Parts: sequence; C-alpha cells; structure tokens
Amino acid sequence: MLTTAGTVIFQFFNVPNTMDLMPRYNIAPGQEAPIVRIEHGARRLTNARWGLVPPWARDRSIGARLINARSETVATKPAFTSAFRARRCLVAADGFYEWRREGRTRQPYCIRFLDRRPFGIAGLWESWQAPGRPIFETFTILTTAPNTIVAPLHNRMPVIIDPRDHDLWLDPQVHAQEALQPLFRPFPADEMEAWPVSRLVNDPHNEGPRCLDSPIE
Repeated sequence: MLTTAGTVIFQFFNVPNTMDLMPRYNIAPGQEAPIVRIEHGARRLTNARWGLVPPWARDRSIGARLINARSETVATKPAFTSAFRARRCLVAADGFYEWRREGRTRQPYCIRFLDRRPFGIAGLWESWQAPGRPIFETFTILTTAPNTIVAPLHNRMPVIIDPRDHDLWLDPQVHAQEALQPLFRPFPADEMEAWPVSRLVNDPHNEGPRCLDSPIE
C-alpha cells in the first residue's frame, strides 16, 4: 500500500520528482510498484514488477514464485545471490496486509505505523530480457520474523529498513552479509498498529480507499 502524497515520498526517500505517484491501496504480486535504487551514483524512484525474475530464467513465470525472500538465507539462494550483492532496493510503502484465518474465511488486516508515515521495505531488483524484447525489471521483498503486532496474523513480516540505514542498504559497494544482517530485525511493534479491513483487498483488481473500510459481517 502506498497512499502518501508524492511530494512527501520524494522528500522521505531523498529522490528527485521523476514520476507521478497515484494512491495505491491494494498493491499485489504481479503488479508494478515504486522502488528506490541507485542509478549512476544517485538515488532514483522507478517502477518495477513485484515478483523477481533472475537474468538466467527461461521465462518470466518464475516471478510468481519469487515475491518474497527470507532474509536469513537470501545471500546464499541462487535466485537472489547476485541481486543481494549489487542490486538492493527499497520498496516504497506506507502499509501492508496480512491475513488471519477466522473459521472458513481469511480476514485481511492492514499494518502501518501509528503516525501513518511512509517506510522502505528491503528489496532486491533484477533485469530480464527475452530475445528481441524490451528489458523487464522486477523485484522481491525480504521478510523476517514477525513482531508482536504481526505475529497473531502471520509468521513472517517485511523487513522495514530504518531511514538511518537507507544509505547502507542501497550502497552497491557493500557486499558482506555480515554488514547487512543486522538490518533484518523485526521493526519495533510499539510504533505500529493493525486492524481488520474490507475483504475487497482479497481481489487484486479492487483498488481505492474502500479497501480500508471495516469488514462487513
């Protein structure tokens, strides 16, 4: 989810205003989303498709299976090793969803900061190209153990990078897993909240503020 005004996002991530940002209430795997990465030595905001496709992939379908990467093993998994060393990014967000099973249904919850500020999720990006076709850019997000807000909903949560560590995470000259591993801790729960929202978010075609409505019994 990314509903914060573009001017605030550009300032928060210290990137130039190079694109129009429309409010997104239901960003789902397989869709494009804004990421921050280093290009020619400077930060830049651009769009990429959620679901990483490694350069060696035979086709793009593998992206559906690579929407997440476990932070504990990301440095050694063949699909992620190269990107972890040199193509790290921040996925711009101000909230995310998790689901809790309630009887025969799964109830979505929105998780965000109490002050509704934006944040950067640790991500990796890659470029893939079929012969004679345009370059296709994709990303995956890193996950870690949940904090006490997320734990009742799911056994994993996104790795949220503290703004003080954005430069370290994005620096393509930093390769050592030991330097980056401390960034993968769960974000403190006392700064976050979770509440049930409309089941409209179960369908990635649904979009708009109504996704955050209270669930209808």
